[in-house]
Amino acid sequence: MPPAPRIVSLLPSATEIVCALGFQAALVGRSHECDYPAGVAALPVCTAPRIHPAGSGAEIHREVTALLQTAQLQPGMLQGAQLQDALSLYELHLEVLRRLAPDLIVTQAQCDVCAVSLEQVERGVRQVLAEGRSAAGREPRLVSLEPTNLAAVWTDVARVAEALAVPERGKALVHDLKRRMAAVAARAAGLKPRPRVALLEWLDPPMAAGNWMPELLRLAAGETPFSKAGEPSPWLDWDALLQADPDVLLVMPCGFGLDKTRAESRGLTGRPGWAQLKAVRTGRVALADGHQFFNRPGPRLAESLEILVEVLHPATFDFGHRGQAWAWMEP
Repeated sequence: MPPAPRIVSLLPSATEIVCALGFQAALVGRSHECDYPAGVAALPVCTAPRIHPAGSGAEIHREVTALLQTAQLQPGMLQGAQLQDALSLYELHLEVLRRLAPDLIVTQAQCDVCAVSLEQVERGVRQVLAEGRSAAGREPRLVSLEPTNLAAVWTDVARVAEALAVPERGKALVHDLKRRMAAVAARAAGLKPRPRVALLEWLDPPMAAGNWMPELLRLAAGETPFSKAGEPSPWLDWDALLQADPDVLLVMPCGFGLDKTRAESRGLTGRPGWAQLKAVRTGRVALADGHQFFNRPGPRLAESLEILVEVLHPATFDFGHRGQAWAWMEP
């Protein structure tokens, strides 16, 4: 039996996929955000943010905007790879990557705000290869994930399994996740009325959750007028939110745990018309951990669906996530 490959994962959801396929022991490196399952945080870190992730949502947005504008305003000084590196919000630790000598690197090509870009990793690998090959004496294989909807998430799981030479495990994992989610959806299907929901992926400025989230919402017997399945998350006009007046608000900022989401949500209460929103008046504003759930397109989308149905249909569903992964916003 061939030895397990040396794996570096540069994306939290990819790390969770690798581990769910039974290869946690083969991981030798991770991104600065990879923190699940237990034990992966002890791995060497291969990336670092160029912004301050501990800042408020508004501060992070300003830093991201300023970084992009600074690079774009100096086209004569920055060309080609230099420009791409300047535009990147993350650094790739090439010395660490060289030392780890991975056989497989899992990264992403969907969102340059979420993690290092595919192009950045490809350049880094070429640079590392110029100075030495992987531990196995060959070029590391790159698997780049690009999920935009649930079907693409399942495809990505299968692609990682193929790269690890365990395609049957990939099929079994996808089958189990689909089965779990279908069971939840079947229980929710007959519930009426279907609440109209605003899924807030960012707060300052507001952004509605797109990609796979509208699909999860439909499975949870809810609907949203603010985003479409398979399309990027759109910025949300506050007046449009007031006019739509959704039944439920779910606040789940990307990268923020429940405590930080709770702190950030206080800024919503001062917005014009906040107190008149139906969801506010009826006590149906939920705060959720957007770092561990919803925004990681991997195995825990099944738990994300469970959280959604707990929020939308609390009299029917209780998977035990309330208080840990989500909570009602206090008046």
